[in-house]
Amino acid sequence: MSTTIKHILAAHDFGETAQVALDYALDLAERLGARLTIVHAYEIPVYGFPEGFALTADVVGRIQEIAGKALEGVVTRARRPGVEVDGMLRQGAAWSEIAGAVTETNAGLVVIGTHGRRGLAHALLGSVAEKVVRTAPCPVLTVRAPKGSQ
Repeated sequence: MSTTIKHILAAHDFGETAQVALDYALDLAERLGARLTIVHAYEIPVYGFPEGFALTADVVGRIQEIAGKALEGVVTRARRPGVEVDGMLRQGAAWSEIAGAVTETNAGLVVIGTHGRRGLAHALLGSVAEKVVRTAPCPVLTVRAPKGSQ
C-alpha cells in the first residue's frame, strides 16, 4: 500500500466550516503535488401529501442547477497555480455520496469540516463527518469549525 497521496477529495456544503476545510485541502494538495476534487452532495427534499409524494422535474432540475452553480463558484475561487482543482456534484445522502466519490476518483484522502456538535444536537442532526470517517475507504482529515460558528 502506497502512502503517497496523489488525489484529495474535499467535501463542501457551502458553509464556513467547509470553506476552512477546503483551505486545508488546498494547502495539502499544493504541498503534495496532488489533484483536488471538491465534492458537493445534495438531497432532493421529499414532501408527503395524502395523495402521495409531490415533486416535479422542474423543481429537481432547479435544485441541481443551483447546486451546480454554487459548486462552480467554489471551484473557481479555489483555483491556484500548481493545483489541479475540479468539482463533482452528486445527488444523495452526503456521507454515502462522499464515500462513493472516493472510490470513483481513487482519492487517497478526504478532507471534511465538522461542527463538533455533541449531545442532543449531534443525536438529532447526525454527523456527516462521522459517517464519512466510518465508511470512507481511505484516511479522512476532519477540520473543526471555527470558534463561534457552531
